[in-house]
Amino acid sequence: MIICSLNNVSKMYGGNSVFKNIHVEIHENDRIGLIGRNGTGKTTLFKLIAGLENSDTGTISLKNDVEIGYLEQLPSVSDGTKVLDVLKSSFQELNAIENKIHELSLMISKPENEDKLEKLLNRLYSLQEEYSEKGGYETESKITGVLKGLKLEQLRDCEFQLLSGGEKTKVGLASVLLKEPDLLMLDEPTNHLDLTTMNWLEDYLTRFKGAVVIISHDRYFLDKVCNKTLDLEDGELTLYLGNYTTFMKLKEEQLLQEFHQYKEQQKKIKQMKEAIKRLRDWANRGGNEKFYKRAFSMQKALDRMDKRTRPVMERKKAQLSFDMSDRSGKDVVSFKDVARSFGQRVLFNGIQLDVYFGEKTAIIGDNGTGKSSLIKMIMGESPDSGTVKVGSSVKLGYLTQNSLEGCENKTVLSVFRDAVSVEEGEARHLLAKYLFYGTAVFKKVGDLSGGERTRLRFAQLVHENHNLLLLDEPTNHLDIDSREVLEEALEHYKGTVIAVSHDRYFLNKLFRKTALLKDGTLTVYNGTFDEMEAALNRTL
Repeated sequence: MIICSLNNVSKMYGGNSVFKNIHVEIHENDRIGLIGRNGTGKTTLFKLIAGLENSDTGTISLKNDVEIGYLEQLPSVSDGTKVLDVLKSSFQELNAIENKIHELSLMISKPENEDKLEKLLNRLYSLQEEYSEKGGYETESKITGVLKGLKLEQLRDCEFQLLSGGEKTKVGLASVLLKEPDLLMLDEPTNHLDLTTMNWLEDYLTRFKGAVVIISHDRYFLDKVCNKTLDLEDGELTLYLGNYTTFMKLKEEQLLQEFHQYKEQQKKIKQMKEAIKRLRDWANRGGNEKFYKRAFSMQKALDRMDKRTRPVMERKKAQLSFDMSDRSGKDVVSFKDVARSFGQRVLFNGIQLDVYFGEKTAIIGDNGTGKSSLIKMIMGESPDSGTVKVGSSVKLGYLTQNSLEGCENKTVLSVFRDAVSVEEGEARHLLAKYLFYGTAVFKKVGDLSGGERTRLRFAQLVHENHNLLLLDEPTNHLDIDSREVLEEALEHYKGTVIAVSHDRYFLNKLFRKTALLKDGTLTVYNGTFDEMEAALNRTL
């Protein structure tokens, strides 16, 4: 059954078309991945469906009484409201029934209502039945399950307004999931989630009873959860049956077919134009009216032809290529019996890790286990005990999760030139390779999106000739095209890479050495993320 349909929907911002005349149907139990480059209008489309914005043309039809849950809408709460209260507010209908039950119980206990006792008891019994049928007695266990799954138990009694942005987003996600709407719309739900929490969310969404539409650049997540893919490109929305991997195969086949059809039509157009020219030439030479008529008829047929547009086979992407002028020694980084504690809490102990020149090593683990602490020790921070050695001739480049912090008031151009000593004209030429064109180089860093800040930091790193790259969540904020560019650049990089990441697609594609930080211990696997998981499952 269709629960939402969009017909001829168009939207413009500032005179620019975001998308035009799009059509889509969302059915019960759909698991749809909405993909596209940053800035193509995916979030705008969500806001139209959720009723937060109006379309310029077309209609958006919803099934009667359909409830929409939209992750972008963080709970609006007053100061002092606890996280638990925010989550309880997801059960508005049940809360209203519970309040009525409480009021009736008070009325029954009052002597002056003795003559109405039977009527009040009947009403109370009816409400209790309704409360039970709608799962009222299960709300506490549902809240506990979601808190545990999203690792929010420790925030249960914290004030919502005092949480970090990432924590608020996770509570918002918990709140939306608890509502169990008919249509669940999630905008980048895996942001701020670690691997264990992502696995929990994937399992939850697989079992979810309603329809789910997800905006995500996490290809592994899209493959695990989705059975349909909507591709938003050049203002057009195209539906493909299947997950992300299937979509990529189908889209490539479609593009090749469209290109073949375009070439065949161009060949036919060329032949028709040559025939028209010959007929007109013959007519002019001999004054034969029959040739004029045939040329005119053929020209009309050519004008009426539905001309195919040449399909774009290769989109413009950032150009990324890491150079390495001087290699380091064989031993790049060595951890020996390294420990770190915070107060009474031991973060990790007895860490052993050796990274050699040319290796690509991934450090993975849940949030809070100490992955970033390991990276900071490579950067020079001292451990509580043990030793961390960085080898000879190592030239280190570091990408943090908060790239370019402290540069918010500087322009893109000035920040780039701070790291790369070139003239302004050359700097602008180089920045264009990272999709900073024209006046975009004068934007303030504070006004850049997360993806733009990451691209700018990579532009710096590329021209600094490092032989060791330390990357802390490098794919965060990047769209799929940018992730693929980064992966290709790192694949051809001859130096050493150490990366902290939760992007499983990225991990599987590049890293053949995976170090898992769990329960204070670092275990090194010679293999990809999937191979590590398979080894772990065999030991269970």
